[in-house]
Amino acid sequence: MFNPEIFFKQRLTDHMKEMNRYLRYIFNQHLLIAMLFLISGLAFYYQQWLETLAPDFPAALLIGAVFGLLVSYSPVRTLLKEADLVFLLPLEPKLHRYFKLTIGYSFFTQLYMIIVAAAALAPLFFAANLGDGFTAYLLVIAVMLIFKLWNLHMNWWMLKVRNANIRRIEQTCRVVLNVGCFWFFLRGDLIIAGVLTVLFVALLLADFSISRKQGGLAWDLLIEKDQARMQAFYRIANQFADVPHLKTKVHKLQAVVNLFTRRVKFEQKYTYDYLFRVTFVRGGDYFGLFLRLTILSGVIIYFIPNLWVQLAFALLFLYLTLFQLIGMWKHHRTIAWMDLYPVAEGTRKRALLSLLQQLAIIQAVLLSLVFLLQADVLGFVLALAAGIAFGFVFVRMYVPKRLK
Repeated sequence: MFNPEIFFKQRLTDHMKEMNRYLRYIFNQHLLIAMLFLISGLAFYYQQWLETLAPDFPAALLIGAVFGLLVSYSPVRTLLKEADLVFLLPLEPKLHRYFKLTIGYSFFTQLYMIIVAAAALAPLFFAANLGDGFTAYLLVIAVMLIFKLWNLHMNWWMLKVRNANIRRIEQTCRVVLNVGCFWFFLRGDLIIAGVLTVLFVALLLADFSISRKQGGLAWDLLIEKDQARMQAFYRIANQFADVPHLKTKVHKLQAVVNLFTRRVKFEQKYTYDYLFRVTFVRGGDYFGLFLRLTILSGVIIYFIPNLWVQLAFALLFLYLTLFQLIGMWKHHRTIAWMDLYPVAEGTRKRALLSLLQQLAIIQAVLLSLVFLLQADVLGFVLALAAGIAFGFVFVRMYVPKRLK
C-alpha cells in the first residue's frame, strides 16, 4: 500500500544526497576564504556607514522592501521527477499528505534567508530607531514567518493554475502587498498596515478559491518548476565539479556573439578560439555570471572609501570570476565531435587561456573605470595595473594546473 510519508522520506533522502554531493565541492577552501574576506570587509564598512546614517534615510522602506521580497519568494520544492508524470498520476488523490510535507520542507529550508536578512538588517533597524528595542524586532521577524507561510501556500495554490498571465498578476499583487505591509508596519502606520494585511488575506482566500475550482494538479508545471530550480543549482555546481545532470541552456545574443568573434580569423588553428567565445556568450550562464560579478564588484568598490580595500575587492572579484569561468573547459565534454577536430591538441588549451586572459583585462579595465568616476587617478592606475598583472599570473600559472 502506498504510504505518502515513507515516499516523502525516500525522496528527501535522495534529494539531500544529491545536494551534498556537490555542496562539498562548492564550499571549498578557496571560496570560503574569499567569502570570509568579503563578508568581513562589508561588515566593517556597513558599521561605519551606520554611524553616519542620516535622520531622513528611508530605512523603513529599505527593510520593508527586502523583507517583502523575501517572503514573496516562496517556491515549493515538490521533489518531483519527470517520470512522476506517468507513474504518480494515478496516485494523485493519495498525495495530499505528501505535498503538505513538501510545503513544510520548503518553509524550513528557506528560513536561512530570513535569518541572514534579519541579522544583516538588525543594525540598520536599531540605528534608525524603528522600534522599541529588541522585542519590537522579534515581532517583525514573527510577522515575517507568518507571511512566509502564507506566501508558500498561495504559491502552491497558484501552481494549479495553468494560465501564466493569471499567475503573474497574482504574484505582482502579492509582492506589492507584502512590501507595503512591512513598510508601513516598520514606519509605525499600523492602520494602513492593517488595511494592507486585510487585502492580503483577501487575496489569499481568492487564491484558495481559484485553486479549488481547478480540475487537478498541473503535473507538468510542478515538474518544470522543480527541475528548473535543480538546473539552477547544477549550473552553480558545474563551476566547481563535473555535473552530468546539467542541461545546457542556449542564449541567442547574436550581437554579443559577433562582438566577441569578429576578430577571430577564419583559420583551422583558431577553431577553439571561435568555439569558446560562442560558448562564453551563448552556453550556460558564463556571460551573465561575468556581468553580474562585474556590476556587483563595481558597486561595492564605489561605496568603499579606502583605496587599498577597494583594490583588494577588485582582485577578489577578478579571482571569483576567472575561477568560475574555468568551467568552460568541460562545457563540451559530452560532445564527441571535439575529439575529431583536425587541429593540434594544444590549441584547445591555448584558446581557453587566451579568452580568459582577455576577459581578465576587460574586467580589470571596467573596474578601474569606477575609480575614474570618483576622480581617483592613482586608484585607476593601480587598479588597472594590479588587475592585469593578477589576471596574467592567474591565467598563466594557476589555470593550467587546474585543467590537469
